[in-house]
Amino acid sequence: MTQLALARKWRPRRFDALVGQDHVVRALTHALATQRLHHAYLFTGTRGVGKTTISRIFAKALNCERGVTPEPCGVCAACQAIDADRFPDYVEMDAASNRGVDDMAALLEQAVYAPVQGRFKVYMIDEVHMLTGHAFNAMLKTLEEPPEHVKFILATTDPQKIPVTVLSRCLQFNLRSLPPALIAEHAARILEAEAVPYDRGALELVGQAARGSMRDALSLLDQALAYGAGEVREAQVAEMLGLVASATLRELLEAVAAADAPAALALADRLAGSGASLESALAALAQLVHQLAVLQFAPEALEPQTREALAPLAARFDPEYLQLAYDILTHARRDLPLAPDPAVGFSMAVLRLIAFAPQTTAAPPAAVPGPSAAPRNEEGGEAPVTARGESPAARAHAPSATDGEARRAAFPSPDRAQGGAEGTASSEATDVASLPADGMPAKPPSTEPSGAREPGALPPAGRESPSGGVDAWHEWFAAMSLTGLAREFAQHCICRAIEGDTVSLLLDATHRVLLDLHPECVDRIAEALGAVLGRRVTVRVTPAEVADTPAQREAEARRQAHRAAVSRLLAHPVTQRLIERFDATLDETSVTWPTPSPPSGGTRHVQ
Repeated sequence: MTQLALARKWRPRRFDALVGQDHVVRALTHALATQRLHHAYLFTGTRGVGKTTISRIFAKALNCERGVTPEPCGVCAACQAIDADRFPDYVEMDAASNRGVDDMAALLEQAVYAPVQGRFKVYMIDEVHMLTGHAFNAMLKTLEEPPEHVKFILATTDPQKIPVTVLSRCLQFNLRSLPPALIAEHAARILEAEAVPYDRGALELVGQAARGSMRDALSLLDQALAYGAGEVREAQVAEMLGLVASATLRELLEAVAAADAPAALALADRLAGSGASLESALAALAQLVHQLAVLQFAPEALEPQTREALAPLAARFDPEYLQLAYDILTHARRDLPLAPDPAVGFSMAVLRLIAFAPQTTAAPPAAVPGPSAAPRNEEGGEAPVTARGESPAARAHAPSATDGEARRAAFPSPDRAQGGAEGTASSEATDVASLPADGMPAKPPSTEPSGAREPGALPPAGRESPSGGVDAWHEWFAAMSLTGLAREFAQHCICRAIEGDTVSLLLDATHRVLLDLHPECVDRIAEALGAVLGRRVTVRVTPAEVADTPAQREAEARRQAHRAAVSRLLAHPVTQRLIERFDATLDETSVTWPTPSPPSGGTRHVQ
């Protein structure tokens, strides 16, 4: 025996069985209950959202033997005949195949006769926008002043193509596309009634693939039942649709969170080899990142089971990084056709997610051995040490010692070019060759006594910090795991005092807007500082005129590096010959030099 398709078997036969079109149901049921019936209705909306179904229910409501009612009985002869598509007074016409003026004239000729069996004659014209201009003109008069026993129901997926003269004669209802969650919920009820085993994740995939159409969703369920031998399982549905299972996507983001590039690339290769659409995989990843962001900001917007499944993964990412990850994935999807190969484009998107992750702790590649001790500057002092490892993006952009040697060999100083010993370009400029690997000039040795205070710093009211207040704050700032606004907030502060477990900070008064608009950053700073100090602390912030904040030190370091680069370039013999020959001047704003990576890890910036 032939199995009836789910879309036909589960077509709603009453207004209260319709899904997702409450606004249309409310208007029609109120009109039926109050007997305020119009002679022409226009239903618009995408395919499979219920235009024809509502038309049939409305026809039953008008012709039910119990009278005009918003709740047709469904058991009388008229109701059953309409459901079986054999009621003589309910006519469905497909305007795509009957679009001419002759077809319309024949329909209008029949409309003048009284109903054969029912109370009203109902003419349902589907895809009405396909009618020709002459056919529209032919129906205008009848549509405006039809016989009392005639009701017109027009349906279309493209209302822009309908003449305004027709629109003005109808009550228009726009049927909404159904959200994936609602489709999945309705599909679950159907499968439970059919006693079919299913996975919730499989229904979510069907809901997304249906793109707002319930009929498409039920057709996909029929296909999934055939594919899965009577079961609807997520892995099988994903394979059928050429999509990626949500478990695989979560596994991929777990690898990104752990900065496990080999595992992430292995998953990317497996997806490419499975034949799944990589564009769909990027879209699904972006959707998963969106769910993680929603879970962090508004968890009540997600279903409880979704919250439970995604909570461990959401805890591994900063909110700021999820915004960046969404941009990376959407841009990668847009640029995928430009990649040498879709698999290459997908792999690069995965590597970009890892490269920009702020909490990357992956070890550097084997070809670039990591330092065995804390880096030291030219004076022998320790450079600030970060609590987290530098991200792959920062390592990729960081000039190594080998890079520095190659740069010096390709761009020798004037003394070396003339065969002499290498020296400085001038008595005032810092020689680039003597800079550390990050391209920054070494901090000159202090001429103040070791116990002198840093400018702008007040002595701690509690215990004395080992570096005199400000220096201690710089060490702590470098070690704190801060990102986004919290890091921006902290780098404009200095430490004023420590009293027990209370740390008093002074915020640069020019940036007090950070305290006014984002006071929550103080709690994030306190949490990060407590992790560095090994105990819970309370942070108090006061706006004040301060100096020698981490931001100010970084800006001064950039200025020194730029001056050193300009001096080196001006001292080079090639530059001197160009200036002499062409009477040229150097545009100092065009001189670039790599600046050090931010203390919290991240990409290097170019001034």
